[in-house]
Amino acid sequence: MTETALLRNLMDKEFYNNHKGMRCPDELFTKDMRKIKQALDQAMVLYDKSISPSELEALFFTANRTMTTANKDAYSHLFKRIAGEPPMHEEIATEVLSRLFQQHVGELVTNLGFNYVNGEENNLEKLRKLVEDYKDDFTPNLNIQFEDIELDTILEGIQTETQWKMNIPSLRERVEGISGGHLVMVGARPNAGKTTFHASLIASPNGFAHQGAKCLILTNEEKAVRVAARYVQASSGMNIKQITENKALALSRYTKVKQQIQLKDSTGKDMSWVEAVVKSQKPDIVVLDMGDKFATQDSDKSDVYLKKAAIHARNIAKIYNCAVIWMSQLSADAEGVVQPNMSMMEGSKTGKAAEADLMVLISKNRQVEGVDEEEDLTRYLTIAKNKLDGGWHGRITCELDGDIAQYTA
Repeated sequence: MTETALLRNLMDKEFYNNHKGMRCPDELFTKDMRKIKQALDQAMVLYDKSISPSELEALFFTANRTMTTANKDAYSHLFKRIAGEPPMHEEIATEVLSRLFQQHVGELVTNLGFNYVNGEENNLEKLRKLVEDYKDDFTPNLNIQFEDIELDTILEGIQTETQWKMNIPSLRERVEGISGGHLVMVGARPNAGKTTFHASLIASPNGFAHQGAKCLILTNEEKAVRVAARYVQASSGMNIKQITENKALALSRYTKVKQQIQLKDSTGKDMSWVEAVVKSQKPDIVVLDMGDKFATQDSDKSDVYLKKAAIHARNIAKIYNCAVIWMSQLSADAEGVVQPNMSMMEGSKTGKAAEADLMVLISKNRQVEGVDEEEDLTRYLTIAKNKLDGGWHGRITCELDGDIAQYTA
């Protein structure tokens, strides 16, 4: 039981000193346990040491010699339970005591409130005294483990900032790679090559999957089979016609990355579901395609709920040590713009951008009348935000080969 375990913790002198008095009132314990707690309080005053269960039992019965046989048997049983109960971990015991203490103070405030409602109190003196008595102890003491800021630790951490290397040469020259804890925002107008971008980064030669990263793709826009097809194209370097005609070759190339990739149609899911999947699967790379559609629309303002979702995504990256790649649309303001900026992210001019470690905005040349748009393979990658090593900002030129779902440069 909780109270027997807490009594075991309180028998430790240091723990007792940190929680004695108003931080651990007798009322937290049931009637019989309360008497044992009071005996422990007296022992701690008399002896400047930790008390064992057998010592506390001896002191208790010595101070209560007039007990009936039935009462002695009942308390002997309680002491056996206490002796057989291991103490909680110190941090857990502190948290439990803190919660019980806050509940106790809450009950006192509630009872006093009923007295005011019923007209039994005509001034605030009792409430003032209650606040004065408990205000210093209501907020729990925290045992904080601060970060290791030794130089060797810092240098080691910096060296792992680019664990997963970019496989687009022109991009890698400016942004070497990403690592666990990073939130990467990727934005583009429709039909600019967003899904192909993450398929190319992960599955094409020297991509994240080839490097050994476990990649989780959560898609809620295109049908999952269409996204999966991009990964087969990117890994094989073949178009759909070639794959169909030479399935064995395509399979031999695709198999090299398939075991590193998990893909799930996530239509209608939210960020809490995303976190649950990440927690269970422990991926190195998480792609949210599209990230905005995982946001819970609990406000009439898109910037509010998208910022909350972006914060959640960033926390997932940090807590579960994975890189999260959030795919997003760019607003109509970016149509025909070769070098868009972060304020053009759909639905959130600042909120999503504020959470990102790296922001890559994909664009293409303005369409010229009479020219087939699909003939223009040029794509521009604008690094609109970069908190990673080097912090380079600017525009990179590369090519998109849509037939084989690969970005090249």
